[in-house]
Amino acid sequence: MSKIVVLGAAESGAGAAVLAKKEGFEVFVSDMGTIKDKYKKLLDDHHIEWEEGHHTEERILDADEVVKSPGIPDEAPMVQKLIARGTHIISEIEFAGRYTHSKMICITGSNGKTTTTSLIFHIFKNAGYDVGLAGNIGRSLALQVAEDPHDYYVIELSSFQLDNMYDFRANVAVLLNITPDHLDRYHNNMQEYVDAKMRIVQNQTSDDAFIYWNDDPIIRRELEKYHIASMMLPFSELKERGSIAYIEEGQYKLEVPTPFNMEQESLSLTGKHNIYNSLAAGLAANVSGIKSDIIRKCLGDFPGVEHRLEKVCTVGGVTYINDSKATNVDACWYALESMRQPTILIIGGKDKGNDYEPIKPLVKEKCAAIVYLGADNKKLHDNFDSLGLPVRDTHSMRECMDACYELAQPGMTVLLSPCCASFDLFKNMEDRGEQFKQIARSL
Repeated sequence: MSKIVVLGAAESGAGAAVLAKKEGFEVFVSDMGTIKDKYKKLLDDHHIEWEEGHHTEERILDADEVVKSPGIPDEAPMVQKLIARGTHIISEIEFAGRYTHSKMICITGSNGKTTTTSLIFHIFKNAGYDVGLAGNIGRSLALQVAEDPHDYYVIELSSFQLDNMYDFRANVAVLLNITPDHLDRYHNNMQEYVDAKMRIVQNQTSDDAFIYWNDDPIIRRELEKYHIASMMLPFSELKERGSIAYIEEGQYKLEVPTPFNMEQESLSLTGKHNIYNSLAAGLAANVSGIKSDIIRKCLGDFPGVEHRLEKVCTVGGVTYINDSKATNVDACWYALESMRQPTILIIGGKDKGNDYEPIKPLVKEKCAAIVYLGADNKKLHDNFDSLGLPVRDTHSMRECMDACYELAQPGMTVLLSPCCASFDLFKNMEDRGEQFKQIARSL
């Protein structure tokens, strides 16, 4: 019996363990942190051995193959020992793909992944397709393949997941954009990060589709290096350079495979970045055979995504917007670009090798003040204090919101769009956004 070791026992790891057990492997799960009770119960219910708080080296190194959580970097000591030993290390998505023939609609990009993935899922669900939501959002793909299989899966893929995918094939691959992000995990080498994103097209055939943003200079450069076997479906804000999805004279248009159009004003998602997300989602639905009336309805009634430009409340004439999912500079740029009122910007957290230069002109144009929220705000002071805006230095959400309340005047917006990861002060991005919303509503 082959031995599978799963490193990390959160959503992806626990799901991979259940699938491995179902497929007849000898399974052992190891997590250096604390495993949540719900995942302990899942593992116990399937009679899977697990450990937390340490790694038993001899058991892990004895594995025939290792499924690694995307959150564990290759530099982790145990991973380095596995690499030195020549042990094959894969992602949960790669493992799950071996045991299903379902159609895979896969979405990646530096920004917009969650919104676009959720919108595609919304369209497929309303079209009556048997579809599961997986990857960075939704339930573990491996667990669904094991216990709740679907004909289609809509999967949000991070660069970390793509790193350990080799034979997995996306039937529909969506690449939204590539801008600097997670460079701390890629040796501050942008090309390494780009290479990870481009893995979305590996293994595609002429039966598949590749949807991509035609205006992205990095994507255009990379496509010159690749022979893409699949049907190429480029989108852009304007009709140019052969794009087959675009906005023209206030109309949202798709040229192929089935011609489609609707009023741009009828789209539920607003802002330039959401035009791209809506075009990509419409193409994915169109190429998958979903009827035009369903696509039109769903593009018009999609409620949006929590923690992504989420309007929380208005208090004393001040609007509070939660964009906690903006964990890189480009996402913050799009958020600021969409602001129509003088803005108090909340920025900061665990820096990922950020270059803040691209947002400085927008900060100067749109912002009335900046509130730094982080354990260490020195880099933010070095980058933004020179703009001459009022700034506040804060180290908790309560302190941050008190500063915003003091600075904001009626007719302004308080925008949480941090540019950074959340792990210096919060459990995760969701925790940061929830604290923001809770305090805003209590003002």
